[in-house]
Amino acid sequence: MNFFPIALILAGTYVLAACSDSASEKKLAAPPVPVTAAQATERDIPVSLQVVGRAEAFASVILKSRVDGQVAEVFFTEGQHVKRGDLLIRLDPADFSARLRQAQAAVARDESLAAKTRSDTARYLALKDRNFVSAEKVNETRTNESAAAANLRASKAAAEMARLQLSYAAIRAPFDGVVGARLVFAGSSVKINDTPLAVVNRVRPLLVSFSVPEKFLPRLKTAPGSVTGNLGDMKVEVSLPQDKSQRFGAKLRFLDNAVDSATGTILMKAELPNDDERLTPGQFLNVTLLLQTLAKAVAVPDEAVQQGATGQFVFVVKNDGRVDVRPVETTASDGNMTAIGNGLHVGETVVTDGQLRLTPGARVIVKKADASDVSDVPDAAKAPDKPANP
Repeated sequence: MNFFPIALILAGTYVLAACSDSASEKKLAAPPVPVTAAQATERDIPVSLQVVGRAEAFASVILKSRVDGQVAEVFFTEGQHVKRGDLLIRLDPADFSARLRQAQAAVARDESLAAKTRSDTARYLALKDRNFVSAEKVNETRTNESAAAANLRASKAAAEMARLQLSYAAIRAPFDGVVGARLVFAGSSVKINDTPLAVVNRVRPLLVSFSVPEKFLPRLKTAPGSVTGNLGDMKVEVSLPQDKSQRFGAKLRFLDNAVDSATGTILMKAELPNDDERLTPGQFLNVTLLLQTLAKAVAVPDEAVQQGATGQFVFVVKNDGRVDVRPVETTASDGNMTAIGNGLHVGETVVTDGQLRLTPGARVIVKKADASDVSDVPDAAKAPDKPANP
């Protein structure tokens, strides 16, 4: 029996199988995935709460007249800055002046009557000592004197009321602020405590009101200053929605004493100087309330943290140039950095870009944009300066 052809066939089969296995291994050996990476660092991360608030005037008054009358003259211009006591509107004082003169005349009359009754009382007392008049007559004169004194006091009170009504004809600014639009004009009739004349707002300082969800109350209770009652120790930062580069420091001034049952939030207010009057009452603002600061926290760029079906995770680059999927717990975020509470250590390298092509155990190569990009990543994962020779 000739075994030579059979041996040739077996040898050929073996060679073909070996070539096939080699091709399979080459096919299965995927090239490294290019990624960008960063090193986990240690830093202080502030824990803050960001909400939308609205600016409010520190004080706001709708001016109304305390007497009925007619506007004689308006002295302010719309949007004018006013000082406390500045004359804004004058009502026609003719009626009030006439009433004051009438009351003053009544005072003069009652003063004369009171003086006469005092003189009568003194004269009758002298006559009684000489038994020329009876005690009953003396009592009658004393009664007249008391009545005249009472009438004099009533007349003086009426004169003071007339004087006050005359002063009410001049409407003045109650505090330093900015007056709003003109609501009445010369000749307008005004009704006591009914017709709005003008609105004056105090804008220096300014209040910013905002509402915080009740779930943050435990942190608010443990924040700096909340225990001692000095809310001003809690830092507040205000910025414009359309221009976050403009930031204003403020102090917390008010924490409501109850949670709004309809919205599940609690009202808070902060005070800022607003010396340059950049902010206006009614304006929407972004409010950042600092609750606490995490000291020496493990921090990574925000883009390194991924969201999966079981929670948050990061791709950690190991020393052999392969990646490992690491579940993490985040505690806070500040700017473009996220604090990791559990699952990562300082000095470990995480992938910040290119995660979509990664699987557990995949080989990676860190793209080299400049020297700083690869200075803190494992040597096995660094991209070579020049392509290797074939």
